[in-house]
Amino acid sequence: MKEIPSPRQLPLATATPQTYGLGGQYSELSDYISQKISFLKDRKVLVIVPDGTRSFPHKDIFMILDNVLPTCDYMIALGTHPQMPMEEMAELFSLDMEEYEAKYSGHKLISHNYKDESELKLIGVLSKEKIKDLSQNMFYEEVPVKINKHIFEYDHILICGPVFPHEVVGCSGGHKYFFPGISGREITDFFHWLGACIFQKNIIGIKDTPVRRVVEEASGFVTVSHSAFCLNVKENQILDIYYGDTREAWSFISDKVQKTHIKYTGRAYKTVLSLCPEMYKDIWTAGKCMYKLEPVLEEGANLIIYAPHIDEISYTHGEVLREIGYHTRDYFLRDWNRFKSYPWGILAHSTHVKGCGKMEGDIEKPNANVILATSIPEDLCKSINLGYMDYRSINIEDYTNREDEGVLVVPHAGEILYRI
Repeated sequence: MKEIPSPRQLPLATATPQTYGLGGQYSELSDYISQKISFLKDRKVLVIVPDGTRSFPHKDIFMILDNVLPTCDYMIALGTHPQMPMEEMAELFSLDMEEYEAKYSGHKLISHNYKDESELKLIGVLSKEKIKDLSQNMFYEEVPVKINKHIFEYDHILICGPVFPHEVVGCSGGHKYFFPGISGREITDFFHWLGACIFQKNIIGIKDTPVRRVVEEASGFVTVSHSAFCLNVKENQILDIYYGDTREAWSFISDKVQKTHIKYTGRAYKTVLSLCPEMYKDIWTAGKCMYKLEPVLEEGANLIIYAPHIDEISYTHGEVLREIGYHTRDYFLRDWNRFKSYPWGILAHSTHVKGCGKMEGDIEKPNANVILATSIPEDLCKSINLGYMDYRSINIEDYTNREDEGVLVVPHAGEILYRI
C-alpha cells in the first residue's frame, strides 16, 4: 500500500465566489487535488461530502475528482438531516438526472440513513471508564459506536469538507464526517447531549473539547484507510485547502478558521436580527443563526431569526420537538426522569436554540429571547416555547447601522461566530 502524501497548504484567497474557475484559480485547485490523490487511481474510493447545509464547492470538487477517480462513489454525510432522493443528490453537484445518468452514473450516490439499522455496523463500544474520562466525569455509561456499513466495501475513504465553528463539537469537519455524518444514533445522541450539558458557549469555536475527544476516540474503530481534504470556506470562497491524515488536516484548517470565522464585536447587543440563508430549510438547521450569536447577546436580549422561507421546525424531528418544545438545559435536568427517554440529540438541539439559562423554582429563566420571524404560525411558535414576529412587519433597514444603540444585523448568519 502506498503511503498517503504529506499534507500541504494551498491558499486560494483570490478565488471568485462560487465560480473560481473564472477567476483563474480553478486550475490551481485542480492541480493540487489531482496531485495529492493520484495514488488512489487504482483503488476503490468512497468520497464523503457534506449536504447542502454547508458552504462547499460541491460541483467543483466533483468535476475535479471525476477526472482523477472516474469510478469513485459519493456518500452524503447527512447525520440526522432529512433523506435525499437521487434527484436531490445529483442537484447537490449541480447535475440534473439526465446529465448524471448520461455522463456520471459511474459514481454511485449514497444518502446516509441513520435510522436504518440494517445499513449500520457496530464497530466498537466506548466503555464506561473511557466515557467517564472523555466526559470529565460527567457520564459513566457504555456507548456503542455504529457506522454506515457500506464504507467497508472500499479500499479508501476520502473525506472532503469545510471546517466551521460548531456548537456541539467546537470546530466541525474531519472525523465529524464519520460521527455523526454517517453514524448510528447512539453515539450521535450521546455526544450532542454531552455538549449541551457543557453549554454551547463553552464549546463553540474551541478546538479541543470533550465532545471532539469522543469523536476522535470513536474514529479509532474505523479500520478502513482514510484521508481528508479539509477546506476553509468563507462566503463561498476557498481561503485554504489542506490534504493528508484526517486529524492533521482538520487540525491545520481549524487553526485557520480561528482567524477567519470568528468576529469580535467589542460589545454585547440587546437586539440581533439574524438573517437566515436559504440553505437552512428548517429550524433544525437554522438554529445556527442563534448558536453563532449567543455569545454577544445581552442578558434579556432579543434574537430574531429572520427566515420567511422556513415553514417547518424539523423535517425529521418535528414531532418530538412539538412535544418537548424548546427549553434550557436545566429545564430538562430538573425533570430528567421524564425526559431521559427522548432522543438526547433532539434534547440537545432544543437547548442550543433556546440558549443558556436557569431555573428559579418552577420558573424557567432563559438568558435571551429567541424569536422566529418565519412562516411558522404564531400558535405553533408559542406552543414550542419560542417567540413570534410576523416577518412581513420587519423592515431590515430599520435595524441596520445601529450597533452603537445595541442593535445588530447579521447577514448570511450561521457560519461566522460572534464573540465579544
